[in-house]
Amino acid sequence: MQGTVDSQPAASTATAAHHHEEHPDLRVLGLITFLASEFLMFCGFFAVYLIYRSALAEWPPEETEVELLLPAVNTVILVSSSLVIHWGDTAIKQGDVAGLRKWYIVTALMGTVFLGGQIYEYATLGYGLRTNLFSNCFYLMTGFHGLHVFIGLLLILGVLWRSRRPGHYNANKHTGVEMAEIYWHFVDIVWIVLFTLIYILTLF
Repeated sequence: MQGTVDSQPAASTATAAHHHEEHPDLRVLGLITFLASEFLMFCGFFAVYLIYRSALAEWPPEETEVELLLPAVNTVILVSSSLVIHWGDTAIKQGDVAGLRKWYIVTALMGTVFLGGQIYEYATLGYGLRTNLFSNCFYLMTGFHGLHVFIGLLLILGVLWRSRRPGHYNANKHTGVEMAEIYWHFVDIVWIVLFTLIYILTLF
């Protein structure tokens, strides 16, 4: 009788894992749909930026030169953080909660450094939002992306906070971890496009 009772939770766990494999969590699908709409919004910014760039003879104007070194370092940090957060997701799928915490803490630190670098860049550029059309596009696009990085950091901190509860995340229960990772990858992809448009193309 005792063996039958003990076997029920194991069977239930196996059934839940099989159900997860056959039917992906709709929360993940909802997040992907939301991010798709966000990407379309960014595409609108990209399109407007390219239109202005092609319409004006001088882009960016002389008084709004773009610093390349700091954003390049920031880009390396942010793109590398996508690999780090993936290690955290891989760890929890192997039942390693300590590994999840370690790599998510590192990701949070990297994201914080990125935002700190962006704030420092804003403080040292020497021009503001209303200086000219380029500066307006620059601050709106990078600032909107920075807001998304900040939200991503909140999601990562939320995962770390919930991981304190025994059994909250395990090899078969990690939807929240996956959603934070997906969002962070989205932030990185958008930044790569932004960095190419605003910083790389200004060199040509």
